[in-house]
Amino acid sequence: MTRQSRLNFFTAPMLLLVSSAAMSSGLNADERRMMAWIDANTEDAIDLLEETVNISSGTMNHEGIRALGAVMERELEALGFTAEWIEVPDEMQRAGHLFGRRYCDGKKRVLLIGHLDTVFEADDGFQSYRRDGDTAFGPGVEDMKAGNAVIVYALKALQEIGALDDLSVTVAYIGDEENAGSPISLSKHDLIEAGKWAEVSLGFEGGISYDGQDWATISRRSTSNWYLEVTGKQAHSSRIFNEDVGHGAIFEAARILSEFDRKVRGEEYLTFNAGTIQGGTDVAYDFENNRGTTFGKTNVVPNKVVVHGDIRSISQAQLERTRAAMRDIVANHLPLTDAHIEFEDRYPPMEPTEGNKRLHSILSQANEDLGRGSMPIVDPSRRGAADISFVAPYSDALAGMGAVGEGGHTPNESLDLTSMPVAIKQAALMLYRLAKEK
Repeated sequence: MTRQSRLNFFTAPMLLLVSSAAMSSGLNADERRMMAWIDANTEDAIDLLEETVNISSGTMNHEGIRALGAVMERELEALGFTAEWIEVPDEMQRAGHLFGRRYCDGKKRVLLIGHLDTVFEADDGFQSYRRDGDTAFGPGVEDMKAGNAVIVYALKALQEIGALDDLSVTVAYIGDEENAGSPISLSKHDLIEAGKWAEVSLGFEGGISYDGQDWATISRRSTSNWYLEVTGKQAHSSRIFNEDVGHGAIFEAARILSEFDRKVRGEEYLTFNAGTIQGGTDVAYDFENNRGTTFGKTNVVPNKVVVHGDIRSISQAQLERTRAAMRDIVANHLPLTDAHIEFEDRYPPMEPTEGNKRLHSILSQANEDLGRGSMPIVDPSRRGAADISFVAPYSDALAGMGAVGEGGHTPNESLDLTSMPVAIKQAALMLYRLAKEK
């Protein structure tokens, strides 16, 4: 059975819709009331999803992001939250973020993370919501407007039984998750401060279900960039490899990349990629927009190469080891060439801490009590970086708390609508049980 067929089988409505009869006796009376309320209000949650997907909100569509923020502000204020639009400096060319806060003194502090932006800009042809039975299609339907709605309806379920007052909650709807503004220290400042405030942080990007099980995300790898520039001596190609000309910039760059592959590759969860390369006698490269131009001739030894790549790691220690090994290789360049490498931090790793594992045990038990079985931990190599990584160093954290879909970042992006009530129930139970912890 292929992975796709397993997903289609597992996400069939018969398996995803959790009836009261299927629930374990592990649910108390309040929890059963919440589950019943969620079942009765699932279509309302889907209506909110449709409303938000139909608002175009690519990262650079600032008007659209603010319009979507107004919808989510409406929902949060109806729950008694104080909403605030967080402005960012104009030079960052980003729309900003929406934060909602509802504090109850002495209660567990929880941060819930979503994001408003999608990868589909205003001129993209993929712009509207479409429903076909229990499947919805649309820009951001899975990444992550479903998760944004899950946050709202999990909080509404808590409010229904009077349990919302048992938590202090910050909801962060970030406006530049898909293409973070620079510098990161500014674009993620308010999110990081919220992470320092929180005891627990939950990220609501799409959940993962396959092989007949729901899976939990306790770690995500970092993403950071590297920039390699190599120079050589320009000369007639007939003299290449001579001691007065050397190997030129392209051969030296190829040697460095080959050494990266031979000496640095191999640690579990570590990957690094050379995404673009420009080489010749006249090279220009725009790192911000990943575009470049190159001129050279086959009979001229090239004098410049620029390589742009990324690194993904499971921990900060692994990242630093990798960078050190790459620096050593670059420093040992061939005669008559020069090379240097620079690194740029982007998303830090979300490490699999003991605190995250404790949260996993709570979520897994809740899933069992819903009659869905325990939740194994997903391999972090299956997930990319996310905003929760910025807060994971400061609070216990779980990611992947949203509904289940596929095809994110493509015109085929879709969501299994039967996974919406499941995700809302998982989140509501998680929050309720966190509130009741001693």
